[in-house]
Amino acid sequence: MNAVNESFALSPGGACQKPPVKVLSSQLRESFPSSGQESSHVCFIRRWGGGRSDQLGLNVVWMQGTVLDVTDEQHTTVRLQDETGTFAVIGARNVPKGQPCLFKGNYVMVIGSIQSCSPEPVLRAIKITGLSENPMHRRLWQLEVEDLQEILP
Repeated sequence: MNAVNESFALSPGGACQKPPVKVLSSQLRESFPSSGQESSHVCFIRRWGGGRSDQLGLNVVWMQGTVLDVTDEQHTTVRLQDETGTFAVIGARNVPKGQPCLFKGNYVMVIGSIQSCSPEPVLRAIKITGLSENPMHRRLWQLEVEDLQEILP
């Protein structure tokens, strides 16, 4: 796990210095919290697929899923479901608005900072974009996650 710690760094303000990593909700639920950095919500996940066995440390992720529910809690909370389970996104009202996409049944991508990993992953929204127009986004998602995680250092 030392190699993971050396390759992952937080800026002095606690922001991630790397781009978001594509993950599945089950990876976050099964993740390990970083020792000594609980306040920055860094989690270590097992890579998806059968390639590499080392772990990835992350605090900003890219996830995709189908909208299950939208409420006005915590500046708009969205519950989503991907192929491996459910996750929540808080602060959706605070992200820049594009084409409206937060409707039950829509497929969306979310970039967010990890607030918690279990019992259910919770992200604070940074970006939300609708992907329902092209069904290939949903079909290819697990393959994209696996492919990216195999090539990340």
